[in-house]
Amino acid sequence: MSRTYIPKEISWLSFNERVLQEAENKEVPLIERFKFLGIYSNNLDEYFRVRVATLKRLSHLGNKSKDVLGYSPKATLKKIQKIVLEQNTKFEKIYTMLIQELAKHNIHIINEKQLNHEQSEFVRSYFHSEVRTRLMPFLLEKDKEMPNLTDDAIYLAIILKKKDSDKTRYALIEVPTNILPRLIILPDSETGRNLIYLDDIIRFGLKDIFFIFDFDEFSAYTIKLTKDAELEIADDISESYIEKLSKSLHQRKWGSPVRFIYDRKMPADLLNILTKKLNF
Repeated sequence: MSRTYIPKEISWLSFNERVLQEAENKEVPLIERFKFLGIYSNNLDEYFRVRVATLKRLSHLGNKSKDVLGYSPKATLKKIQKIVLEQNTKFEKIYTMLIQELAKHNIHIINEKQLNHEQSEFVRSYFHSEVRTRLMPFLLEKDKEMPNLTDDAIYLAIILKKKDSDKTRYALIEVPTNILPRLIILPDSETGRNLIYLDDIIRFGLKDIFFIFDFDEFSAYTIKLTKDAELEIADDISESYIEKLSKSLHQRKWGSPVRFIYDRKMPADLLNILTKKLNF
């Protein structure tokens, strides 16, 4: 009786799903469940950087790769895409459930449109004192290349418009999560403890960021790239493992994108521009 061979890349996804199951487990403390979501997400990032990136490279070899591996990289990539989409849907449901659990403890994550007057003043002050000087907006032009986006960094893709006009521009801003916390605690209110994402603080300040342009409508959508960072093991035995690892980490800055994550609410015109610029 022949055994069905399951590629290790598929088996690994089953392992990572068990991390999601821990986040879903109501017997686990709430803060730990959030941590499990973070572990799942970080694991998946590294999985795409190394395992998926390797499969994509092997898929370009055609039948040769299938002969060596015993399975088709292209077919495996399709299975991976299907499984990851299913897992991400589950991730979003769990995240929403955990946010609802937080609310039961009077802890709320709100956005820039939900701020009261006191919170708005706090966010305005925080934006100007901590955030504004750390932002470097980049306008997306037809004749200009996309800047080299940092692996695993979070960006806001922005649409700038003027009312009663067809004038539209597009821009990118990196969310400086390497410098500032992703979640900022707001002044307490009658509803309890409130937090806001750094992304939403930047959304709050878009008019100030682009004040030199004649626009009065702004919308921003979160994106993130994962890049090819496969460690190349050379035959040069004089090169230490640490040196090879260092080179691999450096390659992450310049590697080809293997995954493009974007806000589902992003309009088609902006999405088309980004996918073309990124050759995705």
